[in-house]
Amino acid sequence: QVQLVESGGGLVQPGGSLRLSCVISGITFSLYPMAWYRQAPGKQRELVASIARLGTTTYADSVKGRFTISRDNARNTVYLQMNTLKPEDTAVYYCKAGLGSTSYWGQGTQVTVSS
Repeated sequence: QVQLVESGGGLVQPGGSLRLSCVISGITFSLYPMAWYRQAPGKQRELVASIARLGTTTYADSVKGRFTISRDNARNTVYLQMNTLKPEDTAVYYCKAGLGSTSYWGQGTQVTVSS
């Protein structure tokens, strides 16, 4: 059974930082591309960042220079370091493993940026 468990969300003030983690089990982690998505209330889920099997990364324009995605294949974990957070970053953040029809999702972790 494939499981993705996100953690690290919470309430943070504007300008603050958070690091999200996603631990994956039930698949050979190193063979899967990974990604972080987010969904704000009333909006569609959007891609935030992705990391390929060999480490190539992509970012949404809205988070470039502020967020960093990384992976630790020894720990079956993908991270999202989020710096200089803004209120518009408030959303539920989801971890995804794989592509297309062979994808697995976590349950999400809430990130709220507010003073």
